[in-house]
Amino acid sequence: MDLEELLYHFNNGDTLGEDPRVIQLMRYYSRQAQKITMEINTKYHEPDEIAELMSDLIGKPVGEGFGLFPPFYTDFGKNITIGNNVFINAGCKFQDQGGIVIGDGALIGHNVVLATLNHDLAPEKRQQLHPALIRIGCGVWIGANATVTSGVTIGDYAVVAAGAVVNRDVPAYTVVGGVPARVIKTLDNADREQEVAAKGRRNT
Repeated sequence: MDLEELLYHFNNGDTLGEDPRVIQLMRYYSRQAQKITMEINTKYHEPDEIAELMSDLIGKPVGEGFGLFPPFYTDFGKNITIGNNVFINAGCKFQDQGGIVIGDGALIGHNVVLATLNHDLAPEKRQQLHPALIRIGCGVWIGANATVTSGVTIGDYAVVAAGAVVNRDVPAYTVVGGVPARVIKTLDNADREQEVAAKGRRNT
């Protein structure tokens, strides 16, 4: 099994974790991710160096205008896609085996956790892994210490309040908060215009 095949299984939502070949390959890429994140996290880098290291980590170029404040952690790295003008603040943890897609202009706050894997609830099957994609839309703002669980889509320009645990899809142009997260408000036209204007400023 190679990386391409492993990614196929992850992106197909296949149950994994009991095949020793899969575990061995996952641990290999975890070690590769540790090497790159240690480089990111343990000394100062200019923004273009950070973007280059992050591109090495995810195996593809990050979008234009990418910003990251270290430290940053991931236990796989090769299933992350990052759009243009994305900013990731310090202390974030991405468990990306199931896939993480971040849209243009998204803002990820301090200590945000994106977790794309579940273990099986049945004790005798606890080693099994169930991957599912997390998709973060354009212009989304995720507040500090929020957690997003596997299979969740956050719609364009939505806001996730600090400390929220998001375990279901978030509609576009809404604000969610709490544990588990629930819709607090829908952004009105003035809020939407402000978001669109802010996106325009970030893209200039």
